[in-house]
Amino acid sequence: MPRRKDDILLKSAFEETFPDLLRFYFADADVLFDMERGFAFLDKELGELFPELEKAGGNRFVDMLVKVFLRNGTEEWILLHIEIQGGSTKKFPHRMLQYWYRIYDRYGVNISALAVFTGDKNQQRPDCFHKSFLGTEITYKYNVCHILDHTEAALLAMDNPFAFVVLAAQKVLLAGKVPEEELARQRFAIARAFIESKRYSRDRIVRFLYFLKNFIYIENQEINRNFDRQTDKLIGKKHTMGIIEAIKFIEREAAAEEAEARKNHEVVKNLLRHTDFGRSKIAMLAGVTESFVRKVRREMSAERQSAPRKA
Repeated sequence: MPRRKDDILLKSAFEETFPDLLRFYFADADVLFDMERGFAFLDKELGELFPELEKAGGNRFVDMLVKVFLRNGTEEWILLHIEIQGGSTKKFPHRMLQYWYRIYDRYGVNISALAVFTGDKNQQRPDCFHKSFLGTEITYKYNVCHILDHTEAALLAMDNPFAFVVLAAQKVLLAGKVPEEELARQRFAIARAFIESKRYSRDRIVRFLYFLKNFIYIENQEINRNFDRQTDKLIGKKHTMGIIEAIKFIEREAAAEEAEARKNHEVVKNLLRHTDFGRSKIAMLAGVTESFVRKVRREMSAERQSAPRKA
């Protein structure tokens, strides 16, 4: 499964288990946060703070901005910014600083930033941005953690469903490195442990299993059918929402992206055939990148070369 769709699923799981996420990363979460007042996920607001990312074709699926309430007897509230970062961390501290000052400038509230790193064991985990010049200096520190900070045994021993989400994220790192049969064994072991812990409701179990099957993605459909059979014996079938809606969104998004790609392809082909515009102008008119135009031009050239010549 493409990395971006992994991110959508992980973000969905983070949202569904958010109170448990707070308990996982903050030891005194139930003292700090008023869980009963709920949470507001401010995806729209975060997108408005970074409009240039949309223009550049970026997406904010891996970022979360959440309003949480405190148990301090006042109406004070804070924004907890969670950064799910699985790739390169070279410019990461500067980006975290940008988030902080744009959020603070817009809302003027307290901000607690948490970076959750999801790469392999060698991934760097920067926790600070520092800059100084001629007596002017700034240091910005934020909370960091990595999905590999806890062992599998420690995660399984926790009375917290979010620990199983972290364990699933650990196992995703094995994809492509071990045979699918082994990955399937590990996936089912997590499912069995979640069910046999007897800590969670049937509805919560079904939600987690749906996430687990799609997040730890296995191509072999017989393996997946076997996973369904094994888990059905334990909990049966039941329609669920939440993460299932994330899967449906992914499917709709993939279909829309495919249709958009076909449309862009035809527009570029027509412009190449019927105009003498340069690559930059075609890219601008079609709303695509110049590399996309180059790709279509190469395809058209290959088609002409492979076409049978008339006698």
